Order: sequence, then C-alpha cells, then structure tokens
Amino acid sequence: MRVNVDFDRCESNAVCVGIAPEVFEVRDDDYLYVLQETPGEELRDRVEEAVRMCPKQAIRVEG
Repeated sequence: MRVNVDFDRCESNAVCVGIAPEVFEVRDDDYLYVLQETPGEELRDRVEEAVRMCPKQAIRVEG
C-alpha cells in the first residue's frame, strides 16, 4: 500500500493524524507530513479510514 496526499487540496486539519498518527503528522509549521509512505498492512484499516474521513478528500491509497 502506498499513501498519496494531494497537498494542493490538503488543509492540514489533522483529521488523519487523529486516526493514524503513525502515518500522518502536522508539525509546528502547520503542514501535513506523511511519516510512512508505505505503511504495513496492519495499518490499512486506519489509513483507509483516514482516506474516508478527510474533509478535502486529499488522501489516496494505492495498492
């Protein structure tokens, strides 16, 4: 699985961080960072929930 974020759409509102903090982080500069672009299968459910819950639909999962 590969996590892709459309940073043009992302508002760094941190909904994804609350769901999968091992994968996403918003830092002091108020930008979203992807900590694991290829997280393990054990995180798939949470990453897919982050995709569904993103208010700007800026997150996509491939694979």
